[in-house]
Amino acid sequence: MFMFLFLVVALAVVVGAVTLSVIGGGDSAPLPEVAPERLDDPLPVDRPVDHADIETLRFPLAARGYRMAEVDDALSRVAAELAERDARIADLESALAGALATANVSMRKPAEGDQQ
Repeated sequence: MFMFLFLVVALAVVVGAVTLSVIGGGDSAPLPEVAPERLDDPLPVDRPVDHADIETLRFPLAARGYRMAEVDDALSRVAAELAERDARIADLESALAGALATANVSMRKPAEGDQQ
């Protein structure tokens, strides 16, 4: 019984000492405040995002993985730029199809009875 009480008291002393050292009890200064690690948005602002930008994009780690807000912001930006590119590609493809159709009509041989 004496040994059990001794272990409980020793455990309480150790837990108390660790708690005081962590929260800054006594003469020692408390733990300094550290600014959270943030993504400095390495995605370029002055040009569209390219393959190399996505390859080098790294998110800072948080206590439980990545910061969802930062990942969501980066993915939203990439999605917006991809949507813009898709719209531009669709416009260019329709312009090309129209130009090809016009070229086919103008290059067609006139029929034998047609006057020019």
